[in-house]
Amino acid sequence: MIDFSVVDWTDVWQATLETLVMTGASLFFTVLIGLPLGILLFITARQQLLAQRGVYVVLSLVINILRSVPFLILLIVMIPVTLVLVGTSLGVEGSIPPLVIGTAPFFARLVENVLREIDRGVIEACQAMGARTHQIIFGALLPEALPGLFAAVTITAITLMSYAAMSGVIGGGGLGDLAIRFGYQRFQTEVMIVTVAVLVVLVQLLQFFGDRLVLHFTRK
Repeated sequence: MIDFSVVDWTDVWQATLETLVMTGASLFFTVLIGLPLGILLFITARQQLLAQRGVYVVLSLVINILRSVPFLILLIVMIPVTLVLVGTSLGVEGSIPPLVIGTAPFFARLVENVLREIDRGVIEACQAMGARTHQIIFGALLPEALPGLFAAVTITAITLMSYAAMSGVIGGGGLGDLAIRFGYQRFQTEVMIVTVAVLVVLVQLLQFFGDRLVLHFTRK
């Protein structure tokens, strides 16, 4: 019989905070890395502002390779790198580097696709007025792409939250770690149910606020 009195709600609260910190910090660095990469992919593609086939092919290949590695394997493979970067492969700090490496390429592809959806007439109009490449990117493309970019950030944040839960397999902290240590290893079904419920609520909140941002920045 299910008995939620065995759940330590202090542990649940702490694990929830750790998951939010992992997701927030990783999302910040993912956007910081992935946004320029996505822009670079777009402008170096065929028939774009700075078409460079060699640059595009190399970038695309690297991104596809990183995206193809399952996240659990990436967690293990990156342990030596994580140790060098943050001094530990455990806890919140140890989870952030693999989370960023796992999602930055994914976000970069989303950014590239969002920019491709912009009417080419916007670029041509800017070029006709003599705008330089950086002026076109920051003055026209990015403002025009804001709704799509916020949608991409929302998708990435939700993906990061699921990855953050997976990091509990190697002691990454957060709700995933709590679910494995208590829900799975100690057969406390109640803890497993609570952690899943909290994750569902967090994902719903992320989606809600993301949708509101997209709606706010969508031009009527």
